[in-house]
Amino acid sequence: MRFAPEAYRSTRIKTTEHVKTALLATDDLRNIDATTLKANPGALPTLRMCTAPPLAVDRLIGLAGVNKSLIGRMEQSKLSIRMKAEVLDYNLGKVCGVLIRLLDRDIFPWLDAKKNPTDRERERASTIIADRLCSAVANPIVRNAQEQRQLTGIGEWLHQRGYRKQSNPPGQPQTQMEAGTYTFRMNVPVGEAVKVNIPIDVVIQPRRLRKDRLPVLIECKSAGDFTNTNKRRKEEATKIRQLKTAYGPGVRFVLFLCGYFGSDYLGYEAAE
Repeated sequence: MRFAPEAYRSTRIKTTEHVKTALLATDDLRNIDATTLKANPGALPTLRMCTAPPLAVDRLIGLAGVNKSLIGRMEQSKLSIRMKAEVLDYNLGKVCGVLIRLLDRDIFPWLDAKKNPTDRERERASTIIADRLCSAVANPIVRNAQEQRQLTGIGEWLHQRGYRKQSNPPGQPQTQMEAGTYTFRMNVPVGEAVKVNIPIDVVIQPRRLRKDRLPVLIECKSAGDFTNTNKRRKEEATKIRQLKTAYGPGVRFVLFLCGYFGSDYLGYEAAE
């Protein structure tokens, strides 16, 4: 209750500016066509939220009958680089047809009135669409803010004990970290036949080195309710199995849990 509202509001303010940019690019939704989308592919997430009902990515793909990779790249503000120009125009035209047909005209009254929107109408519409966009990602917004607080808390705790933050050079194994240092968001290689990197939130090399020089690994997890924790519990179980296979049973892998983690989640992790 202390941090989530502020995290949500700050995200909505930024998102509102993205919405205004999309409205400007489409002449306040009066010019949604292939040419506009090619020039502004990053406007698609906003346009999906301008419909009644708002369209999820998969729903738009199904209704428009277009390639999944095309929409996926547009969601990242990019265009398909392998699609021929005429095929791209054709597919974008189908996307535009769905968007135009489903526009939420209650939010954009100027469309039926066939007039320019007032500043007040545009501001109101932008805020509503930004809220829709934020609602679609509300849980990640709150979870990411909480996990950042976890990292900050760990960093402060370590600094009080004389540790210093120091990035590990790319390609250098974590066993070569200097004693008394730590880093955030480090990739640790695992696997025998095929090497893959798994991300670890916090890696700490104690001042008193172990014989194998393995650092302490910490995974930060946050949950605002009990609903999704069980869906995510296999991630950590998979990581510890991969780490033990690669570095032996002495790996120290700590779960730093904040929020709502029930007995089902805790029992599963303890068994692993």
